Amino acid sequence: MFTKVKKDDNDSQNQQELSAFKIGSKNDAYAQYFDGQSYLNMLSLEQVVVANVTFEPACRNHWHIHHASKGGGQILLVTAGRGYYQEWGKEARELHPGDVVNIPPNVKHWHGAAKDSWFQHLAIEVAGENSSNEWCEAVSQEEYNKLA
Repeated sequence: MFTKVKKDDNDSQNQQELSAFKIGSKNDAYAQYFDGQSYLNMLSLEQVVVANVTFEPACRNHWHIHHASKGGGQILLVTAGRGYYQEWGKEARELHPGDVVNIPPNVKHWHGAAKDSWFQHLAIEVAGENSSNEWCEAVSQEEYNKLA
């Protein structure tokens, strides 16, 4: 069973199958930290925080850091589409369903969809001490356009 994504009626690509996880609501609470439209479905707030994050084509989040003095970080489990993950100072990594990204604490990074594909991942928050998130600048259009 796959989630059907209904886009605007004016859009020629009206529906698209993604994964077994519902896309949730428009991610308005964090919209200021994204370029493009994302959706958020909190799957678990108990024991381990798990969110399903869905990105429309070309949507990506800004550079950000998951700070922690001990433990912490984030794990991404890619469930649908094609996207990218990039750490500051490194080349972007193309992501596909089944890929796993282990993001250490205190590492500046971004992730999001390819220009021509929806993208979906489960984001697992790794528990840590003195944890906080820092949102930084947007990924430049020039840098993003270099990706295939």
